[in-house]
Amino acid sequence: MTESTVHFFPSEPLVALLGNPNCGKTALFNLLTGSRQKVANYSGVTVERKEGRLTLASGKNIRILDLPGAYSLYPRSLDERVTCNVLMGRAEGEKRPDLVLCILSAMNLRRNLRLVLAAKRLGLPCVVVLNMLDIAKRQGLEIDTAALSKELGLPVVTSIGIQANGADEIKSFLAELDWRNLNTLRTGTSDATLENVASHIAHAEADNVQVQRILQNLGLDQIIPDRLSDRLDSVLLHPVFGPIILVALLFFIFQAVFSWATVPMEMIKTSVEYLGGQIGGILPDTWLRSLLINGILAGLGGVVIFLPQILILFFFILLLEESGYLPRAAYLLDRVMGSVGLSGRSFIPLLSSFACAIPGIMATRSISNARDRLVTILIAPMMTCSARLPVYALLISAFIPQQKLWGNIDLQGLVLFLLYLAGILGAMAVAWVLKRFASEQFRTNVLMMELPSYHLPRIGNLAISLWQRAEIFLRRVGGVILVMTIGLWVLSSFPLPPEGATLPPIQYSFAGMLGEALAHVFSPIGFNWQISIALVPGMAAREVVVSSLATVYALSSSSADAAEALIPLISGDWSLATALSLLAWFVFAPQCLSTIAAVKRETGGWKIPAVMLSYLFGLAYIASFITYRIALHFGLG
Repeated sequence: MTESTVHFFPSEPLVALLGNPNCGKTALFNLLTGSRQKVANYSGVTVERKEGRLTLASGKNIRILDLPGAYSLYPRSLDERVTCNVLMGRAEGEKRPDLVLCILSAMNLRRNLRLVLAAKRLGLPCVVVLNMLDIAKRQGLEIDTAALSKELGLPVVTSIGIQANGADEIKSFLAELDWRNLNTLRTGTSDATLENVASHIAHAEADNVQVQRILQNLGLDQIIPDRLSDRLDSVLLHPVFGPIILVALLFFIFQAVFSWATVPMEMIKTSVEYLGGQIGGILPDTWLRSLLINGILAGLGGVVIFLPQILILFFFILLLEESGYLPRAAYLLDRVMGSVGLSGRSFIPLLSSFACAIPGIMATRSISNARDRLVTILIAPMMTCSARLPVYALLISAFIPQQKLWGNIDLQGLVLFLLYLAGILGAMAVAWVLKRFASEQFRTNVLMMELPSYHLPRIGNLAISLWQRAEIFLRRVGGVILVMTIGLWVLSSFPLPPEGATLPPIQYSFAGMLGEALAHVFSPIGFNWQISIALVPGMAAREVVVSSLATVYALSSSSADAAEALIPLISGDWSLATALSLLAWFVFAPQCLSTIAAVKRETGGWKIPAVMLSYLFGLAYIASFITYRIALHFGLG
């Protein structure tokens, strides 16, 4: 007897959002579902799956699935393959959608309509959603929705994804829909030949002819320029002023990370100290008190304090993405990327890696050239992810004075900018070398990508995305970081010191023994045994390094107040040379284990992760060694 897997799905209807990239699909998804979203990965792949729930005016609940953006249903990338599999009912553990909402950008019907025609052949109930009507009307573009509906043989509703009421027509349509009889919205039979090359070519040729006919019948076959975007691009994409504006923008972002976060960080610090004092006043001096104050509170509090800085960084990245500027930045950097053998298309995955390397590695699927994709994966971990930010912020706050330079430039923000720049320059140098080893011929690939129209970001979309990032960060704090913190506390507290011991108890513990052993390896680069201990759990998540240092120093402190702030402790115990060496280490050191696992899934084996770990550890050690020795030479030890 063979085993079969049975999947149980919620009784609510499943509505899938299908559309090209940059059609406003995700904005509509946020409008329809609000905060009622959950994000995961599709089974067996690293493609992100976003599902939310919409409650209609009638009280009926429906599930909304935001499919990965696709240009066609002949899959050329992993994203398009997942979308095709879901629509065909072949995705593992995924219900076939009951209804498909085909999202069209009113600004690019010529390309978007081809996907609608492909979706019609699937035999699924389909409804067309004409989005971005506000931008179209601003440009004098009038679209007869009734005529478009007649041409397609499908209902057409309109939406404006950046307005609070922009999805009301969709909600009304879904509320009035007879969900027990969706056959009227079917226009074809399931097409099992989608992935057949000959069939795809035949369909593509026929679709192009049909799209041209539809546009002619609607009087939309003339390309209307986006005058506002063109005027902005004349400045932002200028060969001289464009790169200057981009650098100035990035510099401003890193300045804001430190200057804007000061007040909320102080509030979090005060709250943690107050909570530690309250617990210390209630509990007697036992192992439980030590666990709560020296272990959990010192560890988690040392990480949570950097949440404002992480959210500020994410805010600006999301703002650039929502406004349509990110593809322009890729265009501006195409020449720079080309100097190391890559194209500007690698920029967006690398920029995503500043938030987290995992989505950055996943985003490389949009790179068609296999060698370029592999090189981008290998250098993505060198981008300074948000998990490194707490470590940078800790060391900068401890060793870099809080003062203003010329032009009211914050010195700490400048140092942070230089650290990010060091990671970028290091990644470019590695890419230059890797392309010469990986390629038979060193050449630059031509960049071809869509530049969407500029538009004002919707505050609601930004708020939802920031909340999701905060939730993910706090989930890590309450998950892996909590587990690692408690584990480190146990290793640092046991065994108990012998009678007559004169050193802090931690130095007689398992962690102390491990730290002393590792110190022999790391002493040439200036790391003491406390740092050596913290690097081990830091492989699980970079933020754990901060919590580990907080726990180790709390248990090492002879002060009665074990929850004493970490910054003054390390500033008094470390030399500036050690701090600079540790900063250099984190510029190049490998990312967390989750990143390594993502690389393994994306490359299909352990060969590439092993290569990546080897060269990153080697670069980190060499960079730290050189930094430490130069610092000692200049008397900073």
